[in-house]
Formats: sequence, structure tokens, C-alpha cells
Amino acid sequence: MKLTRFAAAAVAALVASQAQAAEMTMKFGHVGAPGSLFEASVDHFAQCANDALGDKGEVQTFGSSQLGKDKELLQKLKLGQVDFALPSSVMSSVDDVFGIFEMPYIIKDRDHMRRVQDAMMDKFQGAAESNGYHIVGLAENGFRHITNNIRPVNVPADLDGIKLRTPNGTWRVKMFKEYGANPTPMAFSDVFTALQTGVIDGQENPYAQIASAKFQEVQKYLSITGHVYTPAYILTSKKAWEGWPEEVRGTLSDCAAQTQDFTYEKAAELEVELLAVIEEAGVEVNEADKDAFIEASKPIYDGFGSEVDGGAEMIEQVLGLGNAS
Repeated sequence: MKLTRFAAAAVAALVASQAQAAEMTMKFGHVGAPGSLFEASVDHFAQCANDALGDKGEVQTFGSSQLGKDKELLQKLKLGQVDFALPSSVMSSVDDVFGIFEMPYIIKDRDHMRRVQDAMMDKFQGAAESNGYHIVGLAENGFRHITNNIRPVNVPADLDGIKLRTPNGTWRVKMFKEYGANPTPMAFSDVFTALQTGVIDGQENPYAQIASAKFQEVQKYLSITGHVYTPAYILTSKKAWEGWPEEVRGTLSDCAAQTQDFTYEKAAELEVELLAVIEEAGVEVNEADKDAFIEASKPIYDGFGSEVDGGAEMIEQVLGLGNAS
């Protein structure tokens, strides 16, 4: 009888162990602060995936650069230490193809972005996979605006000499040099302190990133430029993606598509709500002369068209999709 009870307990333990081993725990790291659009997007994706996967897997979320800054997260994806990340501008350092979203004013609105996605996703996916990644879906960082402590920015000349934090993207740095600023690439998690201590004068981000990171507490001016629209990429490694069961991949793809819809709706709401939050903090707000910025951006387009293989054709295609009805 004792042997039977022992054997039964052993079998139960083995079954429990196998069930536990079958469940995948997937870590999703991102740089977004609490209350950011990044946090909302990642949490939505995780909730959707967890509801659909049940005991097949669980997505756990880690914001505020807990698992690393953007560059570190890209490395950890390949090493299998992180399963998902939500990079944005940094993707232009992964492959030149993603630099198309660094072109000033090339994306008009979210409907335009959807058309670009529908028409060109194979190109973006190919670029990601050739570098060891897989794009599960797209979300959003958003339309970017400039804050600083020196002066209101109405035209590019107003940026002259301003030490401006940018993401680690070649074309963003070139763009702000062309405008006359002193661009300083820096990890997002380091920006608040750098602004507070005067290491940099300003930065550029969507309202959702500005407000959630509380930059309004250490900045005097917000200039509404809308100079770049940056998508965010729900990214995993190619190796991990190909190793997951087809059913799991299907669920994750569906949830990414649902998250994009959620993100676009949420982002539109935040654009109104968070501008008010920034203004209420005492930040002086002005509408920049976008025509002046567009005029000053021509050399950036010329450079991308001549330096990036197929760059001119990509620019033409994206601009064409912006004119579609």
C-alpha cells in the first residue's frame, strides 16, 4: 500500500512538472515609464496574449528599462534573455530600411501609416529577419515635438546651438544638425536627469513620452513641430519566433494586430489630454512654422535617397501612399 501511495505521488509530481515545463514564460521589456503609451500598448498585448494562450504561455511585462535600454534589449532578444521588446527610432540603427521613418514629415497621419504598413511590410519584415529579428506587429511612439529650456522654437534657426537629446538614430542626428541644433544621442532613461542638471537643453518626443517621463517639470518650452512620426515595433528574435508552436505564433500575431488598433485610439486621446497636462505644468507652448521645417528638411531626403540602397524609391512610394485616398 505504501509503495502504491509513493508511486502515485511520484506520478503526480511528474505530471505537475511536465505541465509546468510546457508553460512558456515570455518576458516583454520596454523603456516606457508608468502611464506612457508604451506601457499601455505592452500591457494590452500581454493581456490579450495571456487570455488567449491560457496555460500554453504567459507574457510578463517589464517597463522603465528594467530589463535594459533599447540597445541592450535588442541584444538580449538575440541572446534569448528577453522575448519581446518595443523599439522605435533605434530600429534605424538595425537596418537602413527603417530610416525611412526618420524622414521629416513623411508620415501624415495614422491612416497613411496603415497604408505604408499594408504596402511595405514585407520589406520591413525582410530587413528585420535579415538581422535576426521578427516583427510581430506595429504599435506607435507617435508624432514628435521639441521641448527645451533656451527659447521657443518657431523655425529651424531657433535651434541654433541647443543641446538636444535624440535617440540613437543616424538620420535623426543628421536632421537636427541640418536644423542647426547640437544633437546628443542618449538613452531615454537618462534624459530627465540630463535635462534637470543642464547636461542637455532639450529633447524631442511625443506628448505621451514627455508627460509620462515628467519632462514638463524640467522644461520651459514646448514647440509643436510634429517633425517625425515614429512607429514602434513589437519585436522578437527570428530564432524565438520560429521555435514557438504555430498556434502560439498565430495568437501573438492576432494580439499584435488588436494592440495596434488599441494603440492608435489611445494615442489620439492622449494627444489631447497630455498637451493640457504639459501646459498646466507651466510650460510655454507654441505652434512651429512647419513649412519652414519642411523646407529645411530637403537635404535629409536627398541624403537618404543617395546613401541608402533603394532609398529614393522608398521615399517616392511612402509619399505616394500619403496622397492616396
